[in-house]
Amino acid sequence: MAENKILIVDDDNRNIFALSAVLKSKGFQCLSAIGGEEGLDLLKREKGIAVVLMDMMMPGMDGYQAMAQMSAHPELKEIPVIAVTAQAMLGDRERCLDAGAVGYVSKPINVDELTDLLKLYI
Repeated sequence: MAENKILIVDDDNRNIFALSAVLKSKGFQCLSAIGGEEGLDLLKREKGIAVVLMDMMMPGMDGYQAMAQMSAHPELKEIPVIAVTAQAMLGDRERCLDAGAVGYVSKPINVDELTDLLKLYI
């Protein structure tokens, strides 16, 4: 069976808590990181992460910068990233996909939509 481990990268602990609770109830394992730098460190240390849920707007290293670093890293570039953003404005979806995300969900997150998207990669 494929790994069902998801890394949630978000600068807001409430988002991480809520998302982890919902995903764990659906049988996924969740890890979390506060910010892009911590997310990259975790990805390098922790093996078996199947998908990253990446908040795009974070202080310090944002989701775009973190995805760029992942795509330049031989061991991380194959891990799919689903962009998560509260900035659901025209062009945001395309910008996230152009930056390397395999999918896009806006906050507040539609759990069924997210679960369907995760099933494509896990």
